[in-house]
Amino acid sequence: MSRAQMAGDGKGGLTRHVPIHTAHHTALLVVDVQNYTCIPGDGEYSHVDTEDIPADLAYHFDRLQNTTLPAIKRLQEACRGSSIEILYTVVEALTRDMRDLGLDYKISGIGVPKGSPWAGVPDSVARLDDEIVIPKTSSNVFMSTNIDYVLRALEIEQLIICGLLTDQCVESAVRDACDLGYLVTVPQDACATMTQERHDQSLSMYSGYCRIVETDQVVDEIAALSRQAAD
Repeated sequence: MSRAQMAGDGKGGLTRHVPIHTAHHTALLVVDVQNYTCIPGDGEYSHVDTEDIPADLAYHFDRLQNTTLPAIKRLQEACRGSSIEILYTVVEALTRDMRDLGLDYKISGIGVPKGSPWAGVPDSVARLDDEIVIPKTSSNVFMSTNIDYVLRALEIEQLIICGLLTDQCVESAVRDACDLGYLVTVPQDACATMTQERHDQSLSMYSGYCRIVETDQVVDEIAALSRQAAD
């Protein structure tokens, strides 16, 4: 079945609101969920006093720990149970001195040296040994990596995209994936950014590029695939 056929709305038109269709042609893409971005007092947040987290960061870390990471864990478990590929993008330079970072990352002071523990995926959503990790050196994973080549080699047609930050690297991934011909689903509770307002505004801005749902719905759709395969 072609991507255009998958996107058929049953009325002779096309739609992006397509449930997870087949395990073999679907992948979960977890964006920038790594030790560098997830731990107060370390990595990107080394300046944060873990005993007195500033009010402007309290929302972010609360959502991350109590909503986003548990949702990602559920997605991982569902995908692994149905043999759906899981890929991770992490901020990590190709060099120890980070000379290959994109200009915007250099200006912003964002970067993880090659081989740093900061590039690791947090234990709460630990990856399995054979799950693919793609280091990136800019906010846009499709611009600064070979991920499109990898996804096409894996015969992926549908992407479930989640991670950090909703309005930055996740948004870049969603927009480019759509333009490259992937059908994209975003489980919004498996994404996070610095404020609820930013999160909601970003989702509203790129809702025209993807299907925005809750993790519960994605998990249910994957479970339905497993039941179909068992019949």
